[in-house]
Amino acid sequence: MNDKKQIEALYRTCWKYMIEKNTEGMRRIMTEDYVLMHMTGLRQKREDFFRSVKSGELNYYSAVHDGIDVSVTGDRARMTGKSRVSAAVYGGGRHTWRLQGDFCLRKEDGLWKLSSSRASTY
Repeated sequence: MNDKKQIEALYRTCWKYMIEKNTEGMRRIMTEDYVLMHMTGLRQKREDFFRSVKSGELNYYSAVHDGIDVSVTGDRARMTGKSRVSAAVYGGGRHTWRLQGDFCLRKEDGLWKLSSSRASTY
């Protein structure tokens, strides 16, 4: 499988793990210095993000992927994923959002990992 296909699969796997609240799986596919920037501007480090998912502060129920765009330069990559996500976050009700994730990735020990992401809508 080429780099682009591996990264596309990683995006789908990330959503699968978030829906399952599988923080061990998430830990394997994210770098130790991973940071998520929420739509609100809040920056969350990897372990804080995992705690929010595990505690139910961030509840993801499903994700339908509308597009994944990947560009690779050596051991670095950028990816934009667009998905319709059913979620309930920070005590709000369950809604479906059109979420865009802009990701940076890097290859560590031959494996692609997510190193940062910024969430927005499309």
